[in-house]
Amino acid sequence: MSLNDTPLANRIHIGIFGRRNAGKSSVINAMTGQSLAIVSDVAGTTTDPVLKTMELLPLGPVVIIDTPGLDDVGELGLMRVQKAYQILNKTDIAVVVIDGSVGMTEEDEKIIERIKEKKIPYVIVKNKMDLWEGEAEEKENTISVSAATGQNIYELKELIGKLSPKEDESRKIVSDLLQQGDFVVLVVPIDSAAPKGRLILPQQQTIRDVLEAGASAIVTRDNELEETLRGLGKQPKLVITDSQIFGKVSKIVPADVELTSFSILMARYKGDLEANVTGARALEKLQDGDQVLISEGCTHHRQCEDIGTVKMPRWIQEYTGKQLEFHFTSGTEFPTDLSAYGLIVHCGGCTLNEREMKYRLKCAEDQNIPMTNYGICIAYMNGILERSIHPLGI
Repeated sequence: MSLNDTPLANRIHIGIFGRRNAGKSSVINAMTGQSLAIVSDVAGTTTDPVLKTMELLPLGPVVIIDTPGLDDVGELGLMRVQKAYQILNKTDIAVVVIDGSVGMTEEDEKIIERIKEKKIPYVIVKNKMDLWEGEAEEKENTISVSAATGQNIYELKELIGKLSPKEDESRKIVSDLLQQGDFVVLVVPIDSAAPKGRLILPQQQTIRDVLEAGASAIVTRDNELEETLRGLGKQPKLVITDSQIFGKVSKIVPADVELTSFSILMARYKGDLEANVTGARALEKLQDGDQVLISEGCTHHRQCEDIGTVKMPRWIQEYTGKQLEFHFTSGTEFPTDLSAYGLIVHCGGCTLNEREMKYRLKCAEDQNIPMTNYGICIAYMNGILERSIHPLGI
């Protein structure tokens, strides 16, 4: 992945919702001019949410999410419907496709009501206008189209473009903490878990943001950190480290040099840093038999010393001295009922968009379950939490 690629988390997520055979997949193909989604006369062709990244004018880089039919039946069908509703948690713009020859149904009304509750910009698309007689819909947020003939597809894309959420210019990873000419040292361990030939996403994003500020990013491994600091000639403005080596790095970096981690920067960028800091302190309240949820936003091949399933549980057990029960989720999986957990420890969420990360934090808050992230939790257990959040004004 190059620095010029738009990460999935930074793309506008467009969720396509509707009943089986309303023409969701056909509308997607018509909008994109490509056969991105499988089209069939058989109801229920789309059985799981399917994510496609692409450029869609006038929006630019987007993720289009094709979801299962909202009227699916049976035990498996109900699970598919639940997955479709879960996609709302990461949806920036919702497109509800209705079979215009049938009209609005109970399932359509339910999803629209949920969309309104979540304050997601949306458009209702009355598809198959080539199959009915009468006037095309011109109500606000509603448009009549024919995916089969292409009628009003251009207008649909323009309408979706107007719903694009405004980017929050105040949200920065690190550039707001820097001035032109500053030096920033990024400590990146290269081990068996590091992807060969590239840096992981939060490292890439941080480097880019450092450069946006007119500052210089100096990348080094932890084994060469001391030598790098000596060779700089002046103190860096900030040292940013991988959370896994927080303890080691904090002993090398002089006390008068600001220190934080990629994961902590991501907590500030995508969620609620103060809530994550408060969540870390819940480690002191854990008791024998308590359940801890460790959740990651991405799915990746697990290594023998995987941070989420191996290192975090071991470090938490050692710190608390308690016999705890650990549960793990990854990717789009995140329980709606969190009441069983004494603590949730989440990754930095670099692959999740802001809406989904904040949804997860809100779920925990609403159920009064403390939640923190890897970097903040590790800093707390190493006794350097105050130092690691000081650069961020917390």
